[in-house]
Amino acid sequence: MTMLSSAPGGASVRGPAAPSPSATTTKRRTQGGTVLALPALAWYLIFMVGPLVAIFVIAVLHWPGMLQPVSFAGTGNVRAVLDDPVFWDAARNTAVQLAVALPLMIIGAYMLGYYVAQKPPGHRVLRYLLFIPGLISTPAKAMVFYAVLSPDGLLNGALDTVGLGSMTDAWLASPSTALASLIVLDVWSGIGFTAVLFAARLGSVPDEIGEAAQLDGAGHWRAMWRIHFPVIRDFVGVVTMLQFLWTLFGSAQNVLLLTQGGPGSSSTTLSFLVYQKAFIAADLGYSQTVGVVLFLVGLAGLLTIRRVFRQNY
Repeated sequence: MTMLSSAPGGASVRGPAAPSPSATTTKRRTQGGTVLALPALAWYLIFMVGPLVAIFVIAVLHWPGMLQPVSFAGTGNVRAVLDDPVFWDAARNTAVQLAVALPLMIIGAYMLGYYVAQKPPGHRVLRYLLFIPGLISTPAKAMVFYAVLSPDGLLNGALDTVGLGSMTDAWLASPSTALASLIVLDVWSGIGFTAVLFAARLGSVPDEIGEAAQLDGAGHWRAMWRIHFPVIRDFVGVVTMLQFLWTLFGSAQNVLLLTQGGPGSSSTTLSFLVYQKAFIAADLGYSQTVGVVLFLVGLAGLLTIRRVFRQNY
């Protein structure tokens, strides 16, 4: 934008115009926003990108403990991991855990959330009850499950009481039931919290949609899956991603507290194997090689979930 000014002799000279107040204000806001974002960006680079890069660096090193000398291992750690039968047991257990726990948790939580969103009698109390497992610390949850599933625990006592003593078992110490017990703990821990999230999202769906479905003769089952589910499909995808990551990376704590990966390697998962090799076996190179595998599995899983739910972000 230019302005006309008078020169000596009456001639007009065209010069640059002063910037408009709105443009100046916008520029200052942009600069201010950039300055405010710098601490968060530095935090992200140091504590998020930094550890991610460190995983790939340590995966090519032979590092037998924190205070031990480090040497370059190349692909040696990869060969050690692929030749280790414990790794393949952990990969199989992780796949079973995800294939069983994730669908049960998401489908069950969605159905519970839909029920709560219909505001039945006592729905406020029910919301609090569903949220309780999310308020209990992981060691406390493990203690509760140990009290239920130990050889002299509540479950075996109940089976003896009803005359089913032949079905009693050492649930956490049996190769056939240890992993299943951990999956039950994962589902119980996550389904209530996830149901509350679904109920909150379903509560924001316009009432006219449900009323129109009822006028068309749709029952609750059809309204749940054919009417409301497509409306919150993107939100279901986000929650599925979060639960996928929590199950994939967070299972180590339950394994550590209840089974220690045993008996044998029947309940060892990939995330627990990372911990075991790093802090018990003091083999950091092997540990972070498994960590790279976990990262790739997590990335592939997120992309798959995003594709399944056709999310646009």
